[in-house]
Amino acid sequence: MNKRKVNGMLKTTLIYIALITIAIYAITALDSTDIKDMTYTELMQKIDEGIVQSVELSTDRYTAEVKLKDEENVVRVVSLPSANTFVESVQDRVTAGEFELKVQDEGFMDVIGPYIPNILLLLGTLFILMYALRRTTDSNSKAMDFGKSRAQKIDKNSNKKITFKDVAGLEEEKEELEEEVEFLKNPKKYIDMGARIPKGILLVGHPGNGKTLLAKAVAGEANVPFFSISGSDFVEMFVGVGASRVRDMFKEAKANSPCIIFIDEIDAVGRQRGTGLGGGHDEREQTLNQLLVEMDGFATHESIIVMAATNRPDILDPALLRPGRFDRQIVIGSPDVKAREEIIKLHAKNKPFVPGIDFKVIAKNTAGFSGADLENMINEATLLAARKNKKNVDLNDVEEAMVKVMMGPEKKSKVINDKEKKLTAYHEAGHAVVARFLPNHDDIHEISIIPRGMAGGYTMYKPNEDKSYVSKSEMKEQIISLLGGRMAEKLILDDISTGASNDIERATKIARQMVMKYGMSENIGPISYGGSEEEVFLGRDMTNHSRDYSEATASKIDSEVREIILNAYKSAENILKDNVDKLHAVAKVLIEREKITGEQFDAIFRGEDVLAKIKEEEAKKEQEKKEEVKEENKPEEEKIEEKDTDKKSKKDEKKKTENKKSENNEDKK
Repeated sequence: MNKRKVNGMLKTTLIYIALITIAIYAITALDSTDIKDMTYTELMQKIDEGIVQSVELSTDRYTAEVKLKDEENVVRVVSLPSANTFVESVQDRVTAGEFELKVQDEGFMDVIGPYIPNILLLLGTLFILMYALRRTTDSNSKAMDFGKSRAQKIDKNSNKKITFKDVAGLEEEKEELEEEVEFLKNPKKYIDMGARIPKGILLVGHPGNGKTLLAKAVAGEANVPFFSISGSDFVEMFVGVGASRVRDMFKEAKANSPCIIFIDEIDAVGRQRGTGLGGGHDEREQTLNQLLVEMDGFATHESIIVMAATNRPDILDPALLRPGRFDRQIVIGSPDVKAREEIIKLHAKNKPFVPGIDFKVIAKNTAGFSGADLENMINEATLLAARKNKKNVDLNDVEEAMVKVMMGPEKKSKVINDKEKKLTAYHEAGHAVVARFLPNHDDIHEISIIPRGMAGGYTMYKPNEDKSYVSKSEMKEQIISLLGGRMAEKLILDDISTGASNDIERATKIARQMVMKYGMSENIGPISYGGSEEEVFLGRDMTNHSRDYSEATASKIDSEVREIILNAYKSAENILKDNVDKLHAVAKVLIEREKITGEQFDAIFRGEDVLAKIKEEEAKKEQEKKEEVKEENKPEEEKIEEKDTDKKSKKDEKKKTENKKSENNEDKK
């Protein structure tokens, strides 16, 4: 049994014993409420009056229990100066039969018995006091540790050391950090030159792109201790605790220098000060102030580098970002196609992928994926292959895992009626057909009407290339494509559903950004109206978030957004009306097969009978499977005979080839 659990049970048992003892003692006291006391003088008077029935000397011989003739069932307790003196003075009257005198023999229990309740009560009280004292001592000990640093130290001799080899992509970022590694390995080289190495490095980027991994790699390359802590670990409800932890962390770091301190999610403690929420003396601000002091208080020779990560650099306090604290900011963006290929190869290195699999294709199809997304995708692909009892992971497993990461798992067991199935099929077909006729739109990768996650169906596109910017025409095409599903419902079913709500929301957001953020409206002009779009958060003055444009301008913005949406809706209508036969063809395949690949979608537009082709391929696969089973079930003798026949046939073929070569050589001579 767990030692902590045993100790808890013991403490609980002691408490119960003490409480039970107190209860017994209290009950005993209550039961003795009918005992009445009298003095020794009153006892002698009662004996003289002849109204005493019996006197019983107690075990301690200093008290006696007296019963009077006129008080039945009532016991009176008398304190005696001396038992022997009392017996001698009343011996004659006892002999004469005036009253009965009883003297008990004294044993150990007779002597100790009257004191047992008091003893138990005392022991119980002592146990409770000791327990309370111990708890108080433990609490004081914990209180002393409350201000200690919670940073986890990864020693330089750790077996889990990470180096730059474990970080795929991020070549420029690694080059930027190699200087820090060199300084930690050989600080004298820089100090002798009078150079000041950057004390702080801020890693900025979206979640999952490798900020923490890169910091660990720097520590691994430099072969120095690595202290890791989250920004939220500093802040507590008690004022002063965070500042104490900061002091203790830097004290420990100085004792282990050269070393690296890594603060993850530094925005939890480093947000801007002076908001008026909590004043200037709240816990978060005290912690930040102490961090600023510690970072600015190093001497150059201490060889401590502070690294921090955040995806919200805009909300950090300016004092934290000035030179001398976080001198450098390294932006870690989403990986491009080359970096994605390297990341995929890194995570696939120890997994049983089929030989010759093209990782470039996977990298091209995963535009916008972070490093964490790619790792998750490869892991999901391996799990899917294992679930299917396959020995190797192939491209189909990776593509299925990619869709699962983006959309969630398929809900094949969900029952969908024919009406909803038809509606979803035409909705998704509308998206795909409209996108097909938009010149700048991405190609179709897969269409499905099987529910995934929160979606009843989906149309997935395959990016042709990585893009850093999006043009006005491309944004308009995105809106047209998003509205294609709603327009298909209206044209074919003469009705509309709630299934397009997310499409409309996304289309409206793009249109509003075009007008308000990117200045793409000719009527409004190249002006940004972003005041109402900015986020209000703790750490920045809330009064700056009022709308920075008039009601007249707001009306113009609404009109422009509406015009963009309606024009896109009309464009989607024209495309679908001109290609309604293709819309029906795609929807027909979806209703029957529930899923279409990009190749099958292109085949529909080439006029091919996709359903017949799919059935033919399935029949071929089924036949191959049957032949494999038949081959496996053949007797061993037939397998050996066929093998020998194949060898003989190959030998004869080889002989014929050699003879033919000889004849050709003779002809040449």
